[in-house]
Amino acid sequence: MKMIKVHGSGNDFFILDEKQVDKNLSEEELKELARRVCDRKTGLHGGSDGILYVTSGHDDSVVGKMRVINADGSEASMCGNGIRTVARYLSEQNNLTDFKIETMYADLEVKKAKDFAPKVTAFDAEISPVSFAASDLKMHIGGKEKLFNEVVPELSKTLKFSAVAVPNPHLITFVNHDELMGPELGRIATYLNNGKNPIFPDGVNVSFVEILADNNIFVRTFERGVGFTNACGTAMSASSLIYSLLYASHTDLEDLITVRNPGGMVNTKVHQREDGSYWMSLIGNATFVAKVELSQERALIGDFTDAKWVATTEQAAYENFVGSL
Repeated sequence: MKMIKVHGSGNDFFILDEKQVDKNLSEEELKELARRVCDRKTGLHGGSDGILYVTSGHDDSVVGKMRVINADGSEASMCGNGIRTVARYLSEQNNLTDFKIETMYADLEVKKAKDFAPKVTAFDAEISPVSFAASDLKMHIGGKEKLFNEVVPELSKTLKFSAVAVPNPHLITFVNHDELMGPELGRIATYLNNGKNPIFPDGVNVSFVEILADNNIFVRTFERGVGFTNACGTAMSASSLIYSLLYASHTDLEDLITVRNPGGMVNTKVHQREDGSYWMSLIGNATFVAKVELSQERALIGDFTDAKWVATTEQAAYENFVGSL
């Protein structure tokens, strides 16, 4: 079995193409493989946030399909950082620079972007569909049909939250620096992802956002199915949208927004269609860290002793880029 270790803004994954497995994986085997490979303590080379499983698409209008299997074996509907790396993989496999990738709820446009720096390859990915509806968020707050810049007393007496699905659910609040780095994000997000709370029984991605300057924000995210992560692409996209709506006097639609995160940075743009709906461009690195070859049978029981790991030079280039920010 062959995989590629990749990351977008430090949000790291293993790309697994269905064409590169020893034998077809059942759904349960795919989940188990993710749990084994991605474990941060016992997984492959330090684990990862998930597996990006690449398969054929529904028809010729897409180049392929991306499935996102989280480290705990659950499946996410979308991954903004992940789709950039899959875009690069499919681009190189098919010699294309502008095409569509099938995801759980939408076929999304991706295209090659200008490199961020030497050996820091970048791609631009469409993030959509967008919904504020409680039914799409699977959110239950006193019968509210949406949540926009409001206090939720069960979570905090002071913080104001907004909720948006892109299409995976996000809960976002704007904070000062001390709040960004403090314990509240972990407390609130752990509660909302415990599988027992009545507000988001299926869990939710939670982000604290600090405004650094006009069109310049910092996003820290607790990701559903993962926990604290270096970056979450859909969270950065959702945060950019809420920023553009809440702080319209400081930004305009189509402005280039710089989004910093614990793992680096991306650029975003918020767009609005003629029908009033929103979508975002997420522009960031698509770094290939290493190529890996290993026994599928052994990997499924967490044995990686035979794994062959061939590192690229791209991670060093990315670290130099981040260090220059």
